[in-house]
Amino acid sequence: MSPADTQRLAGFIGSRLQWQGDWKVEPVGGQGQSNPTYFVSAGERRLVLRKRPPGLLQPSAHAVDREFRIMSALHGKGLPVPRPLAYCERSDVVGTDFYLMERVDGRIFTDPALPGMTPADRRAIYAEMARNLAVLHSLDWRQLGLADYGREGNYHGRQLKRWGRQWEELRAETSNPALDELLAWLPGQLPASEATRISHGDFKLNNLVFHPTRPEVVAVLDWELSTLGDPLADLAFTCAAWRMGRDEIGGIGWLPLAELGIPSEAEFVAHYARCGGDVAGLRPFHAAFAFMRMAVIYEGIASRARRGNAIAANAAEIGALGTVLAERGLRARQAPITEGTP
Repeated sequence: MSPADTQRLAGFIGSRLQWQGDWKVEPVGGQGQSNPTYFVSAGERRLVLRKRPPGLLQPSAHAVDREFRIMSALHGKGLPVPRPLAYCERSDVVGTDFYLMERVDGRIFTDPALPGMTPADRRAIYAEMARNLAVLHSLDWRQLGLADYGREGNYHGRQLKRWGRQWEELRAETSNPALDELLAWLPGQLPASEATRISHGDFKLNNLVFHPTRPEVVAVLDWELSTLGDPLADLAFTCAAWRMGRDEIGGIGWLPLAELGIPSEAEFVAHYARCGGDVAGLRPFHAAFAFMRMAVIYEGIASRARRGNAIAANAAEIGALGTVLAERGLRARQAPITEGTP
């Protein structure tokens, strides 16, 4: 972010929030492939800015306006999210639309093996992740004013069309035969009925902020893919980590889970159910669908890398996982969600 951007941002904060100060802006290190994120601070005030990336993007991607709306609805309602402060739809402040939220202190675990922890601590961290996912899926989206945040019913059918359209646009510049096969298989496996809940869309360990010393989630982050949807889609996405290997983002399937104290996929699902989550109807379809969706997302990352407007420096390398993820989706067709391994 340029000095001119910082100056305009200070003016926006002063006019919208009535806060004055010598604002400092620094990019958040280690961020992934989603919306560019910055720490913004002046004196005792510590904020976070999330903005849409520049350049040509896939339709509905990087929707920071939806992030701001969902967090505004959820804040103080039983699931910990940062307090949202202001949304700016204009692009003449920092180049694209953005929002500001309060910064939450705590720990973000980028290594799912949780090095340096005891087995009991690791198990508690993963149990807390399952509990918070169940809490999210228990919230009444109508009472929260989110009746128009998505459409009720046929979530997987609509999502298949959405991701299929995105892949058709990307196919002009690349190929992924495994993804083609997966997208051809999924429509014939759609569930006959689905629940409708708030769906995070990217619920994983490094999108959670934990208390500095306790195994307690103090903030759930990164809501850009959130919508109203089938909670089993959220659960299957989270469980994909157990099916991925060492060189895949967030994969834990290669780890000695029992030795480390990390629950198995089956144990994680069971704890989610004990905390109130409904796992009836969970099928291999849900795991295959999760990998299809990730494969299209990573193909989009690779496309942005080719165009030069990717967010992370390793976007081309990460984007190459599109084929690996699609192949995992094909294997998931035969593996119940509590039995999948890399």
